[in-house]
Amino acid sequence: MARPDINRSGEIEVFVRVVEAGSFSAAARMLRMTPSAVSKLIARLEARLGARLISRSTRKLQLTPEGAAFFDSGVRILADMAAAEREAAAGAAPRGRLRVNSYVPFGQHRLIPLLPRFLERYPEIAIDLVLTDNVIDLMEERADVAIRAGPLGESRLVARKLGQSRLVVVAAPSYIRMHGALQTPADLDHHNRMGFCFVRHVDGWPFVAAAGDAFIVPITGNALVSDGEAMRLMALSGTGIARLARWHVEPDIAAGRLVPLLEDFNPGDEELTHAVYVGQGKHLPARVRAFLDFLVETVRLS
Repeated sequence: MARPDINRSGEIEVFVRVVEAGSFSAAARMLRMTPSAVSKLIARLEARLGARLISRSTRKLQLTPEGAAFFDSGVRILADMAAAEREAAAGAAPRGRLRVNSYVPFGQHRLIPLLPRFLERYPEIAIDLVLTDNVIDLMEERADVAIRAGPLGESRLVARKLGQSRLVVVAAPSYIRMHGALQTPADLDHHNRMGFCFVRHVDGWPFVAAAGDAFIVPITGNALVSDGEAMRLMALSGTGIARLARWHVEPDIAAGRLVPLLEDFNPGDEELTHAVYVGQGKHLPARVRAFLDFLVETVRLS
């Protein structure tokens, strides 16, 4: 447990200001301290952490790897403290900038259509939205919430489940007319199975044989894509066969633009979608808590 006489927030603020100002003397002027007091505080912080944060071998300050990581965390902590103080002063009304990262299909087909309702309900919140199927580091990207599909790895993040959807193998009618229908998973050997150009939890498509045995068909097509929406568009164009969440392609199936394949061999596995964030609920900024509650209330993937 930390000693009560240690002002951690004060140490973090001085360290961040030194890095931003580029020198001890400039930070001292900004903070109305003496350069020697700033230097002693940084030395005390490094001693307490047991790590060198700033290299002083040259006239220009340089961060060590530990210092760079601590700086990123410090900026985030100071921003959250400022937001907490603003919210407390305003009766915890949700306000401020909300940084959201979402995998592409969910962002395009579910989140963006819901944002007008959210922003109308919380007019003092501003959204920064980034869409990518890459798994990001929330601290490094300074994101408040990330929306992710699939199984979650071990991490210190907190997750709230938004829904799940059965996976389905699909192709465009034009592709089937050109390359032939499929009767069993073995027929996939003669077809173009499209994949993703990032690491997947399962490196292949699972199926269940008539006897109930599960097996995996590897992905050996000539097209790799960066995200699920690109995969859907490639399937619609007739490039090849895709395996995607049912919610993502349901409108295309209903309209006849895509056709489900090998449903008798579908294992029935589902893709889960979670909203993940840093910190426990009772310590969340009001803007983050409001957004998470809104997603749970409005998102439907089943």
